[in-house]
Order: sequence, then structure tokens, then C-alpha cells
Amino acid sequence: MAFDNARTTAPASPGFADLGVPATLVAALTESGVTTPFPIQSATLPDSLTGRDVLGRGRTGSGKTLAFVLPVLARLAASKSPRRPRQPRALVLAPTRELASQIDAVMAPMAKRLGLRTLTVFGGVRPNPQIQGLRNGVDIVIACPGRLADHVQSGHADLGAVEVTVLDEADHMADLGFLPVVRRLLDKTPANGQRLLFSATLDAGVDVLVKRFLHGPVTHSVDSAQSPISQMTHHVLHVSREGRVPVLAELTAAPGKTIVFTRTKHGAKALARQLNARGVPTVELHGNLAQNARTRNLDAFGNGAATTLVATDIAARGIHVDDVSLVVHADPPVEHKAYLHRSGRTARAGNEGTVVTLMTDAQVSDVRDLTRKAGIKPKVTRIQPGDALLSMIAPGERTYVAVADRPVEKTSTTSGARGGRGGRSTPRGGSSRSGGEGRSRQRGGAPAGRSAARSGAGSPSGGRPHSAASFSSARRGR
Repeated sequence: MAFDNARTTAPASPGFADLGVPATLVAALTESGVTTPFPIQSATLPDSLTGRDVLGRGRTGSGKTLAFVLPVLARLAASKSPRRPRQPRALVLAPTRELASQIDAVMAPMAKRLGLRTLTVFGGVRPNPQIQGLRNGVDIVIACPGRLADHVQSGHADLGAVEVTVLDEADHMADLGFLPVVRRLLDKTPANGQRLLFSATLDAGVDVLVKRFLHGPVTHSVDSAQSPISQMTHHVLHVSREGRVPVLAELTAAPGKTIVFTRTKHGAKALARQLNARGVPTVELHGNLAQNARTRNLDAFGNGAATTLVATDIAARGIHVDDVSLVVHADPPVEHKAYLHRSGRTARAGNEGTVVTLMTDAQVSDVRDLTRKAGIKPKVTRIQPGDALLSMIAPGERTYVAVADRPVEKTSTTSGARGGRGGRSTPRGGSSRSGGEGRSRQRGGAPAGRSAARSGAGSPSGGRPHSAASFSSARRGR
């Protein structure tokens, strides 16, 4: 008697082609190692690819970028509309420069295969190259609202030909006060255009955008920011004021990449200086840095020249760096949403990660309320520098690199070669496939053996990372 396999075998997960993604884009995804859609992509693509307005809700790291990049590219590739000067055919709005750049990094290679042009538009850089790019004609503008509004007002950009508009991290744009300018920009796009809105939460401000600009949207909620984050291990370390920085240095000197969050720009700068002084290669990211310094520091952190990034909430949303498996709240945030968004820099795209909150005596009540509202039950431990628990939370041999005797200011040189802490070649764990927002790695094996320390030549990008103090790194054997 023959068995019916359809009845006894679970159905295979649909691939991108099954969801309606054009063959050219499927081939591009396959070449980059992306073959299986993540839940937010599987949920939204069947509707967005047919032209429906879509409201996608999911936390950062869930794969939202590909969920809107693919339908935008598919629609423009199928459209017969010609490319015209100053009139983009698609618009993607993002809250931060870093997010806009990372969206473009995902979109531009696939757009080029389809003969489409992309352009990033944001502040902090000279406007003339953007103006010239608009004059030359582009298909897709990926923009922060403020600078794009300037170009529209001056007549360098006309949104009247936009066929599809994307709002990414809409709740973060609301938090930053961008909604009035976002509404003005959307009013200048055709009313019958397709709108795709992605957000971790649907707060009152975002709901206003949905009701005003989306027409009969299909709503898909996948892994929202309010749901428990099972892939993360949460610790609260009760420390003395004097032990805060030594404990932090022990955590960040372990193998792998760590993001440390502070509440203020001054706090980020000071803490980066203290970690560098203790031999932990560290760069900072906050609003007081010029755009070129922010870019250099992210590059240094991404390529391993610096292995710790100290940041304000500017980095909690909208950036992705591979292999971040530890997030430390050096200053507990005020709101539980900020806690979740900060923590979302690790455990991305289904991978595991560790989140640590440092808590002093004066912060006990605030942290208790914070974790309760965030829906997590962390392990709370009173701890001192040198405690064995620190090696369990962030396993691996600690490496402290040689540092200069005196701190260097904004133009300081960060020296060191690629390869993790002290130039380690082994991050925390093995790699995993990207779901459109990059890859993250799980915590894993021990570092490789050490070779002689040497001074490097700074960031491979050609610029010098901005840090509070210079450092030199030991390079690990490969």
C-alpha cells in the first residue's frame, strides 16, 4: 500500500519565487546566500508584490529591509515609466543617516542588476552631490525627512512621480519628531501610489499616518517589539559606582563585538575614553559627531578595528553591524521601548544574544519597573570586578591592548588591524544567513592563538575613527 507523502510530510517553507519575487531578484538573493524568507518577508511579500498597501509590524532584526526592498524593485522593473530628472519613482524614508545608508547597501546591488539607480539623501554631508544626482535622474531616493524636505522646497526634488513610498522604522521617526515633515512629504506624492509602512510598534503618531495615507492596508504582525525576546539572555548586574567601569571593561575585553549604551552624548564620550584607557579598543557614536566621523567609527566597529561601540540611542534603531552578540546598558534607559530597541542590536534575525544592564543602588527601583514593562525576567546578581559570572556572560580570554599615554581628541587615530578584540580572528560563534538586514553570530568558541602586537594604520576605509583615546591592537594569527 503506497503512502501519500502529502499527508505524512510537513510542507516545505515557501521560497522567494513561491512568494512572487521575480526570477532576476531571486537569482541575486541566491548568489548572496539568501534562499529562505524570514517570517516578515513571507507574510508581507504576497500582498506588497501585487501592489497592496501594507502595514508590517516587527522588531528590528526581523528582516524588514528585504520585505520592502523586493517589492519596490519589482514594481519599478515592471513599470514603463521613464527615469526623469528631479523626479524619483520610489521613495524610502528612514529616521537616521545610518539606516538610510544600510538600506541603500542592500538595495543598490540588486537595483543595478535591473538597470535602476538609487540615491541616498540626508544631512550632515554636502548637499551638492545629492542635488546633482537628482538632476541626473534616479529611480529610488532613500532619504531622511529633513534633508529631502529641503531639496523639495528648493525645487531640486519633485515627488509627483513617486509610484511607491516606504516608511521604515515609522515609530522611531515619530519619537524623533519627524512626523510633521513626513506628512508634508507624503502629501506631495500621488494619492494613488502604493504605500508600505514598517514599524516595531503602532503608537498614536504612527496610527495617524496609517489612517491618512494607507488605503485598505493589509496588516501583518510578526515578532513585534512588545513580545518576549526568547533569543536573548538578560542579566542585571548590581554594581557599585566604583565597580561600574571595571566590570564593563571585563565584559567588553572578551572576544567579539559589544555595543554599550549611555543616556547622554557626554556620557558616551567619557565612557569611550575610559574603556580605551583600560585597553579596550573603543569608538563612540552620538549626535555631536560629524557625519564623516560617524561613518568612520561605524566602519571601524564593523571591520573589527574597534571591538566596542559606545553609543547613545542614536544607534538603538536603524543600524546593523554583523556579529554583535553582547549589548550592555551602561545607563539603564528611561523607557521600556528604548530597552527593547537597544537590545535589538543583538539576537537579530533569529540568532541568540546576551543583554546586560548595569544597575547601581540608586537605580534598583527604576530597573525593576523597566524590566517589568519590557516583559522580561532577567537574572539579577550583585557583582564585583573579577567575578566568575562575567566570564560566563561573555566567555573567552580577555585581551587588553596597549594604549597611548595621553588621550587624543576628535582627530585621534585608532590603530589596529582587522580581526576582533586585539585583532582576534575568531568572533563569538559561527555565522548565519542574513534575512535582508545582515548576519549575526552566536556566542561560541575560544579565540585563536596570539601573535606579536603591532601598530596598525587606522581604518581600512582610509579615515581615522573618532574615539576618546587612541589605541593599538595585537593581531591574532589566522
